[in-house]
Amino acid sequence: MKVREVTPSADTDTLLAGAHFADAFQIEIEDCDFDARRAAERMMARQPRWAEALLSLRNLLVAPLGLRTSGAGLVPPRDMIGIFPVVSQTPYRLIAGFNDRHLDFRVVVDVTHSGGVGQVTATTLVKTHNWFGRTYLAIITPFHRLIVPALLRQVAA
Repeated sequence: MKVREVTPSADTDTLLAGAHFADAFQIEIEDCDFDARRAAERMMARQPRWAEALLSLRNLLVAPLGLRTSGAGLVPPRDMIGIFPVVSQTPYRLIAGFNDRHLDFRVVVDVTHSGGVGQVTATTLVKTHNWFGRTYLAIITPFHRLIVPALLRQVAA
């Protein structure tokens, strides 16, 4: 199954008011019979080894700066998908993410069904707060554009 970049259709002002960055990737899956939570779980179940290595490097570099390396430990404890706290969910949409000092982000997983074919769309929204957030976003964007399609392919696997 091929992943393609699409125009984000999510209402960014509702999901993350003032977002500075938005992108979306989509995959079509035949005989898709799952909801948004199951799609998000399949996406986040495991990462390609190269993505895990990048995430480990990222965590090593940002931990001394006091940035979160995951959403774990947020108060109050929340439902998690991978390393991301679930903000809200319906059968057709799951929103995960958290706010940090340098940026706020949301990952939105939408699932639609039509004629036995499902579409799973992963939209990423980011709102930066300062120069560090803007710099961080600029550095990770090329990697993000590789990782999200790789994670979406896992939904079809």
